[in-house]
Amino acid sequence: MAKKKKTSLRTEPKLHGYIAGAGEIVEQKIASTIEENYMPYAMSVILSRAIPEIDGFKPSHRKLLYTMYKMGLLGGARTKSANIVGQTMKLNPHGDSAIYDTMVRLSRGYEALLHPYVDSKGNFGKFYSRDMAWAASRYTEARLDPICEELFRDIDKDTVDFVDNYDNTLKEPTLLPAAYPSVLINANTGIAVGMASSICPFNLREVCETTIALMRDENHDISSTLIAPDFPGGGQIIYDKKIIDEIYRTGRGSIKVRSRYSYDKFENCIDITSIPPTTTSEAIIEKIIDLVKLGKIKEIADIRDETGIDGLKITIDLKRNADPDKLMRKLYKTTTLEDSFSCNFNVLIAGTPRVMGVRELLGEWTAFRIECVRRRTHYDLHKKEDKLHLLKGLERILLDIDKAIRIVRETEEESEVVPNLMIGFGIDETQAEYVAEIKLRHLNREYILKRTQETESLEKDIAELKSIMESKTKIKNIIIKELTSIAEKYGQPRKSMIIYAQDLVEETVVEEIPDYPVNLFFTNEGYFKKITPLSLRMGGEQKLKEEDYITQSQEGMNNTDLLFFSDRAKVYKTKACEFSDTKASVLGEYIPAKLGMDEGENAIYMVATTDYTGYVFFFFENGKVAKVSLKAYETKTNRKKLTGAYSDKEQLAAIVFVNDEDSEILMRSSSGRMLLLHTGAITSKTTRNTQGVAVFKQRKGHRVISAEPYLESMLQTPNRYRTKTLPSAGFMPTAEETSGEQLEL
Repeated sequence: MAKKKKTSLRTEPKLHGYIAGAGEIVEQKIASTIEENYMPYAMSVILSRAIPEIDGFKPSHRKLLYTMYKMGLLGGARTKSANIVGQTMKLNPHGDSAIYDTMVRLSRGYEALLHPYVDSKGNFGKFYSRDMAWAASRYTEARLDPICEELFRDIDKDTVDFVDNYDNTLKEPTLLPAAYPSVLINANTGIAVGMASSICPFNLREVCETTIALMRDENHDISSTLIAPDFPGGGQIIYDKKIIDEIYRTGRGSIKVRSRYSYDKFENCIDITSIPPTTTSEAIIEKIIDLVKLGKIKEIADIRDETGIDGLKITIDLKRNADPDKLMRKLYKTTTLEDSFSCNFNVLIAGTPRVMGVRELLGEWTAFRIECVRRRTHYDLHKKEDKLHLLKGLERILLDIDKAIRIVRETEEESEVVPNLMIGFGIDETQAEYVAEIKLRHLNREYILKRTQETESLEKDIAELKSIMESKTKIKNIIIKELTSIAEKYGQPRKSMIIYAQDLVEETVVEEIPDYPVNLFFTNEGYFKKITPLSLRMGGEQKLKEEDYITQSQEGMNNTDLLFFSDRAKVYKTKACEFSDTKASVLGEYIPAKLGMDEGENAIYMVATTDYTGYVFFFFENGKVAKVSLKAYETKTNRKKLTGAYSDKEQLAAIVFVNDEDSEILMRSSSGRMLLLHTGAITSKTTRNTQGVAVFKQRKGHRVISAEPYLESMLQTPNRYRTKTLPSAGFMPTAEETSGEQLEL
């Protein structure tokens, strides 16, 4: 929307310091405002905050590690974390707290990474606990871990580009020349604007082997060398090859990780020693306590957190005769002891976010590393060529050292020394400068011979470097050699176990509900009561609303399924145990409110069943009858509401449920006619909303008004109302029957 009115709060400058245009309301389009203000922010978050690049780092990580590298903390002594944080602010001006949080997550003490980048000393907290907070930066110390040597290898040899920092006083690298695919080694997650990144960690040795195999054969089967992710907290990965292959192919998917445990039969307790990376020990303990309080888990006597110097440990004390394996299967099902890690391999490639599979991601890293090695080789080649050029000039001096001394001695002005040497020996200015700077003590044949002996080896090195520059295969061989060395030096066994999905025993968690006899009552206005036989015997008269009456009453069990049909062709499913036991002296529960029916919708009929046998008969005012098997309302899932419970094409007159087909139903018409319908005379339908078949012919202006199960003595001459052919017009009752009390309802 745009503001239409323009008003100026001040028309003339009356005060000192008046700013022209201040206070004006300017018309501005929202679309352009969002584009001009929000889009740059969104792009900044994507490119400079949340999404990692091909070296495996976000800018905050890279700035911190590079600062530590320049501080001499690679191989040096530790220094206070506060000192590191302060120095990092020269590159990353986002506050000391944010920088220290980043440092904590990269540390060995925090245990969130397979191969930590920061060698820490002091309390750095734990990733698996939200309550174990890390100490302040003034108390802890840190330095770079030895593996960082592979991240910064040859960084001073023009392997990567450098840019100015935020105030143009320092230079910082745009990427680190990581000598191994660190982007897949350590977990990296981030949420940007409109996109996110979540990269699971893999075993370093497996990643190096896979990268080497792909460099040799681009069609290599990745899953044969890169088995599965490897989480720093260990745990067990539920291996499903289809899911793993899909993640490797697309970069998206979800991996199930479950905790590891051991059972101590002497103490009768379970010790949980590793949990999924997506949860914490406190969250697990709180959930288990809630389940115990709700009565859903009854095998647990006590639970406590015994995490200490030896690492994570959650201890669960069991009750006598409890099965630990069965209990753990229940807990896997109901708590985050088994959880999913969602993968989204979103990486910035040349400033563009891309979701890639493992093959494509390693291909991009290989291309990046090839460029790093090529630039390093070019740097070394340039340095050696420069040195060779100087030594070539030194060789000329060897021919006549006395001549060089005489030229220098006889030159009157210092500025003429270099030009005279150039003329005297036929060398260029760079070589002449080098010769002129040689100390007097080095003007001996031994020194010059030693320097010139390097010429031959330099020429060989230059030839080799040139051949490397011209051959992509040789560059790949160098990378393969480096990867092999890194895998041997830093490789470690897998921490996460592999278990196959087909070998798992799934535990169906069923809440234990006490089952006992109950009496079920349903009233005309939709009230329901569940009363135990003892309470019913001891209770008095049934309490009902004024003009309300009981339409259905039957015996059942507490676990009986209840189906309530509404006047809008819907059926609502529940269980008797969902209702509390009550007494005859209360009204009961109002079904439309209890089951969340729509406004104005009413419950008109109740069916109680345990096995869904029997048939439901729907009687319509036009004389048609639909017979539907109760099985049609049985569902595998716990659906609470089914639409299309019966046909809504005609007005419904009555619903009757029968357990078997050898029974009769008495139908009445507004014309006074009656008809006894044998339940076996109608074929049942599989579709719930069938319109039924014609049974009771209605005269013009009349309709079916009721239907109920026929009981003995309801009619004096029941054969009179039976028929062998359908549809039937029914029969008028005799004078004796119309005057009898048996017809009163």
